[in-house]
Amino acid sequence: MKRTTLINNLRVPDHCVDAVLDTDAFNEIDDQYAIAYMLRAKERINTLAIYAAPFKNRKAASAGEGMLKSYDEIGKILSLMDESVPTFKGSDSFLKDESTPVISDAARDLVRRAKEYSPENPLYVIAIGAITNVASAMLLDDCVKENCVVIWLGGHARHYHDTNEFNLRGDVAAARVVISSGVPFVQLPCQGVVNAFRISGPELEYWFRGRGPLADYLADNTIAEAESLHPGEPWTRCIWDVTAVAYLLNDGDRFMCTTLAPAMLPTYDYEYEPAKGVPDQAYIYFIKRDELFKDMVKRLTLAD
Repeated sequence: MKRTTLINNLRVPDHCVDAVLDTDAFNEIDDQYAIAYMLRAKERINTLAIYAAPFKNRKAASAGEGMLKSYDEIGKILSLMDESVPTFKGSDSFLKDESTPVISDAARDLVRRAKEYSPENPLYVIAIGAITNVASAMLLDDCVKENCVVIWLGGHARHYHDTNEFNLRGDVAAARVVISSGVPFVQLPCQGVVNAFRISGPELEYWFRGRGPLADYLADNTIAEAESLHPGEPWTRCIWDVTAVAYLLNDGDRFMCTTLAPAMLPTYDYEYEPAKGVPDQAYIYFIKRDELFKDMVKRLTLAD
């Protein structure tokens, strides 16, 4: 890819674009907001497909179980919104190395779709979980790195003391595959940047409660999980994943600040190292919390 084309693809598009979303929707409470926000931004994002990403934690004993629970959660959000979007099951495990893909319906669908695009007219891939499905698609066919722009919420900020972040920790090999491929790559780091985008119980009660089935579900789900983890205590919850979708609406830097930065690869001991021979990436370094929060509330509640 020519450098001028790559740099152009790292700018926020000024028109409606085609995109797919890769999400571990059952992992936390924030993916649900991101799915809904994306589907309520039809003037800027044409959502072609949603992929279920693997995860493993207290909610899922294996990556495959996490993926299947995420697949079901995607269906729940679509039902609440009365939306119909092709949804595909993703990887049932993480990459075992940096050269062996995990074959899945999601990876195959991404390859198929990427072949219909070009560097001058790319497909946008928004990834808000372990990036296994995207890396697997790249290992299956080079058209993915040539014809796509990847927007990933993962890792921590470069000034943070490590990069031991959940999405990255789930599959370092996959992150290395994607970043080293040279695909136009946008990173939204978690701690140190995106953790500024949070919501509280009183805000949910004031802005979401009683505003329709979707808004009620988001409020109930968030409050239930927060109070199970912090009973009897004040709390806020990060709704990180919304920011990755919001990047495509960030004309004029209205929601976040971005810079071009040298590409960095995560290491297996959760540090960063220079990605030699890899072009620059777009790096988000500041979130304008209130501006994005107002837009999210408007889309997820008033539209109900």
